Amino acid sequence: MRYTLLMWRWGTRPGALALVVAAVPVLALAGGRAADALAKLEHGRWLVRSASQASLERAVCLGDPALLFQIEHGAAGCRQQLVEADARGATVEYVCSGRGFGHTSIRIETSKAATIETQGFVDGRPFSYRATARKLSEC
Repeated sequence: MRYTLLMWRWGTRPGALALVVAAVPVLALAGGRAADALAKLEHGRWLVRSASQASLERAVCLGDPALLFQIEHGAAGCRQQLVEADARGATVEYVCSGRGFGHTSIRIETSKAATIETQGFVDGRPFSYRATARKLSEC
């Protein structure tokens, strides 16, 4: 995975804000395609677990599957940009003003299972891992 120039230089160039403002209509359309890609995932209580980081295990009541893209940033008001989407998943880059950014790919295995690859920065700390997400029950 890689970060875009916009992610690395967020806010350091006068044109960065103009680029984001100009991209707003495109982001709205992109968000719809990402939601379509994740529409197969069932709503309910999900467990997100990393095989490589034993301390990473989170239970999430998932109403909006798009929140899986920013699992490290929670429901913070982040701006997402679709990088790629198909019937089996999607890749999104996002920026959470004042909290960090990330790059996440979700691959849908079944309606109750998905694989998440994510990396970025949250509150000044880097993160990078692969996790599985499994539906446990209803919320």
